[in-house]
Amino acid sequence: MNNLNYRKILLLGFGFFAISLTWSVYNAFMPKILSDYIGSSALIGFIMTFDNYFALFLQPAVGVYSDRLNTRFGRRMPFLMIGMPLAALFTLLIPFHQSLMLLVFFVVFMNLSMSVFRSPVIALMPDLTRTEHRSKANSIINFMGGIGALIAFFIGSILWDINEGFPFYLAGSLMLISFIILFHFIKEKRDVINYEEAEEKVNLKEGFKSAIANKNALFLLLAILSWFIGFNGIETFFTRYGEVYLGIKVSAASFSFAFISLAFLIFAIPAGFIGTKIGKKKSIIIGIIGIIVGFGVLFFLKDITAIRIVFFVMGCFWAMVNINSYPFLAEMAPVGFIGTYTGLYYLFASIANIVSPPLLGALLDMIGFKFMFLYGGFFIIVSFFMILKVKEGNITIERNSNASI
Repeated sequence: MNNLNYRKILLLGFGFFAISLTWSVYNAFMPKILSDYIGSSALIGFIMTFDNYFALFLQPAVGVYSDRLNTRFGRRMPFLMIGMPLAALFTLLIPFHQSLMLLVFFVVFMNLSMSVFRSPVIALMPDLTRTEHRSKANSIINFMGGIGALIAFFIGSILWDINEGFPFYLAGSLMLISFIILFHFIKEKRDVINYEEAEEKVNLKEGFKSAIANKNALFLLLAILSWFIGFNGIETFFTRYGEVYLGIKVSAASFSFAFISLAFLIFAIPAGFIGTKIGKKKSIIIGIIGIIVGFGVLFFLKDITAIRIVFFVMGCFWAMVNINSYPFLAEMAPVGFIGTYTGLYYLFASIANIVSPPLLGALLDMIGFKFMFLYGGFFIIVSFFMILKVKEGNITIERNSNASI
């Protein structure tokens, strides 16, 4: 397996396809559903962070445990076998709510189920891929995720206008299909590079100590925290921004945000090859600069066509950041810690997603939607200074080039 197994990575991409599709549907339409019961943007933002409270505790622990587990199905697959069917079930149940309490019940358990399998399904990518191919492999997986987001925004917007439950029926059904594909085609003991040699008994405390002691990993995690704070808040509230500030329909606002997903889809694979060619850090810096400029331009725009054009350009730069950040962190993980570092990646992303929606929601309640994009730009600038502190050349690739992560 010295060369990248494109077929296997493409099949693995159905895991990220399902995650991306489901969260895109959730982020695009759940604020509107909640607004039927709740008038406060801050409270809606708080409810939208439920998944991240679970992720805050579950995903790092699941990442560690999946490094240590060894079953006949492998280390990661048992978590997929539990989490994906349950996530699909509760996604399908969301449209059947009859009250706010029942809606929150379905949302909580859907989010809990998603947290069970997210770190393991992502960690399968470096499990199957050598270090030198991980940016390209991650680009393929994110390409699949981009298809999922496009389906959510484009088809989901059309389905929403027909019936508000249809986008959730679509997401739940495709989640189940994706699980069947993964379970049938991915066999860890056959496909993982040096499966037995990668086994290492680690714990969460050791994982944290390893990341904090590694200043490169720590600054990269802080950069990840910052850019997700900036980006997630915008994603959560753009449909409300479109409805309240731009005066357009919810479906039109959701459709507009799809232009970021479309550009991400188109540019995902080139971003991975660029990261391989010029280095992950340089690629991320280029992407961050482009996003900062994009947020600055968006502040002055109210024409939805112009906003969609800028979104498309920003999606290309977002691909440069997102495609290369996880493989960059994975390179820093010692042998046996890759599931742990994957959990840390999602821990910091989850902290961002916990902080950002209620923070931005509170700001919107106080000062209105006009300044929403300046909020995003500020935190992306913070991430720029964090990534500058990461020293790419100090990473010892040899130590985990053949390891399961």
